[in-house]
Amino acid sequence: MTSSCFIIRIKYLQFKEILLQVFGLGYSYWGEVITVLREIIPVYDKVNKVISLGKDESYRLFGISDNIHAGDLILDAGSGYGNMSMTALQCTNNQVGIVMFDPILEMLKNPKNRNSEQIYLKTSGIFEFLPFRNETFDVVMCGYSLRDAIELQNAIAEVHRILKTGGRFVVVDLGKPDLLFTRIGVNFYLKYILRLLAFLTAGESGLRFKTLYGTYKKWPKNKILFSLLSAKFSNVEFKKKMLGASVIISATK
Repeated sequence: MTSSCFIIRIKYLQFKEILLQVFGLGYSYWGEVITVLREIIPVYDKVNKVISLGKDESYRLFGISDNIHAGDLILDAGSGYGNMSMTALQCTNNQVGIVMFDPILEMLKNPKNRNSEQIYLKTSGIFEFLPFRNETFDVVMCGYSLRDAIELQNAIAEVHRILKTGGRFVVVDLGKPDLLFTRIGVNFYLKYILRLLAFLTAGESGLRFKTLYGTYKKWPKNKILFSLLSAKFSNVEFKKKMLGASVIISATK
């Protein structure tokens, strides 16, 4: 066996090993996370803006602007209040149709979800069992929500199933840097600094945001997330911000 064939074989085995791993929160921890998210609804947006250092809106806009077009039918998966939905409507001058989908009914009912004729449906469920037919949507977008999947590989497979051929999967989320030194810095921020900022912003309610660190620990490193998406999608554009601590992804079916 030549050295080049040996290297290819090793890379294949590494890739296979990645795919055999199970990523996601698991059902037990997912339940804890959902309970916390439900409790922090009144301060969610305010704290999220602070702990993202004011970058959440600009990153959502960056991810959406080049991937959503007039006439698209969009699933906002893990929609929460609908921040991604509202950004998509603004970017296209209300020329898209949107379905909002979230496991927390209280999020969907929140008055911050402004009434719009372009929001066709609000429904509740989980990533792993999307209640839609094959090849229904032009775009599926996840704004800071894919990280909360129970079983990440299954969630990605479900998104792929409901996308039309040529459809786009847009993800805006935390990133887990591949470089150890940078990853240590992000870990420190999420474990300690985030908790302090959340407390200063929202008092005791802000302390509940410590759960964010738990979801981050179970989130794969950037290169692994890229591999998981590349296993299902024909083209994956993976853009890193803040030294890889934030990612903006567009994956094409």
